[in-house]
Amino acid sequence: MSDADGTRPAEPAATGPVPGPAPSAPLFAAPSSYRHVARPAAADAPVAADAPVAHATPVPGAHPRYAPVPPAAATGHASPVPLGPPTPGGAAAPQVVRRRRRRTLSVAWVAPLVVLALVAGVGGGVLGARLLPDDARPADAALPTVAVPGGTGAPVDRAPDSVAGIAAGVLPSVVSIEVRTPDGEGSGSGFVLREDGYVLTNNHVVAGADSGSLVVVFGDGSELPGTVVGATGEYDLAVVKVEASGLTPLVLGDSDAVVVGDPVVAVGAPLGLVGTVTTGIVSARNRPVVAGDSSDAAFINAIQTDAAINPGNSGGPLVNAAGEVVGINSAIAQLPGRLTSAGSIGLGFAIPSNQARRTAEQLIETGRATYPVIGVLLDNEYSGEGVRVFEQDPDGQSAVTPDGPADAAGIRRGDVILAIDGRPVTASEELIVAIRAHRPGDTVVLRVRTGESERDVRVRLDEAPSD
Repeated sequence: MSDADGTRPAEPAATGPVPGPAPSAPLFAAPSSYRHVARPAAADAPVAADAPVAHATPVPGAHPRYAPVPPAAATGHASPVPLGPPTPGGAAAPQVVRRRRRRTLSVAWVAPLVVLALVAGVGGGVLGARLLPDDARPADAALPTVAVPGGTGAPVDRAPDSVAGIAAGVLPSVVSIEVRTPDGEGSGSGFVLREDGYVLTNNHVVAGADSGSLVVVFGDGSELPGTVVGATGEYDLAVVKVEASGLTPLVLGDSDAVVVGDPVVAVGAPLGLVGTVTTGIVSARNRPVVAGDSSDAAFINAIQTDAAINPGNSGGPLVNAAGEVVGINSAIAQLPGRLTSAGSIGLGFAIPSNQARRTAEQLIETGRATYPVIGVLLDNEYSGEGVRVFEQDPDGQSAVTPDGPADAAGIRRGDVILAIDGRPVTASEELIVAIRAHRPGDTVVLRVRTGESERDVRVRLDEAPSD
């Protein structure tokens, strides 16, 4: 450890008895100049003229870098010189010690020693090179290995209900859809509905394809041109047809059997990354979701999931543990105040497969879809309990469609609808979503308040064509 000025402090000698007179303090210097002189017993005591000068005595445990000079022999060089008589004033005469002559090695000794050192160095280098590689690395890393049944490269089996097993069964039927229009390019996902080339996706994925081009990319990388055989903005669904046969369709499961907490897997091409698999659970059911702009809004009674869904996942399947499609991934939530989506925040929404089945059948068979209505216009400015029918006919339209389902059930302008089938509604979108979750011709029970009185009315849903 260094002192503040950068020098190294003297290191203490090892403890233990020291033979001979006790030195005042050990001094460490170069070995050839180390000396120590004993002091008299008292500072004012006279020194005998014939008193010998004490030579340095080796100190046990001294620093290994230094070695004290051995004491002079009884006979030999550098004998001590007696002190002279005191000089005037009481000062002792200076001690005079003759230096002994240094011994040096002759050339006859130096040359063989140099040669011997060189030979030893070369021999040690050769021996080290033979024992270790040049970079001191082992020739074989010899890392542990895992025995693979069937040998390296053999297919690894996974349980059919594992995520890997589900993905293996679903991926061959999932496609990527690329659309080019005069306004730009876009991509989304879809999946095979029938082996003869029908593919289901979202309406917003194929929007504008009639004035551009549409290409369906399959899991094996093959591409086929596609055409839209039918689409509906009300449910945000579309069916695309490609000229192919022998395709592997996915099975549409029963979305009404889904419960919160069920494991689900989302498959698609988020951000153009074809064949992406994410997993999660069903987070909620019957979420009223309004997707798209006001001119082409879709009202979805959605399944909510925390499986990562990002732009490009739209139209891809949400499947259960049996590999059955229970939803079509269609929308993601975004943080308030953002104009564009920041990607998945764990709030994704899918169209229930039961709704997708009804709509897809209509689109394949007729090219158009229908949706149920009750025949009223709702006032979005109302902020009280429930939702209110317009008190006056807005913009020349009828607040209550004459001879429509609501009119036949006795609902009038200004009435407030509090619940549908026992489920309270607090916004217009909730009522619309709940109605569109049914089929035309179904009957629903509405809780209606007129003035101060409330009553339940049965309404048989009418049918309206999709735009």
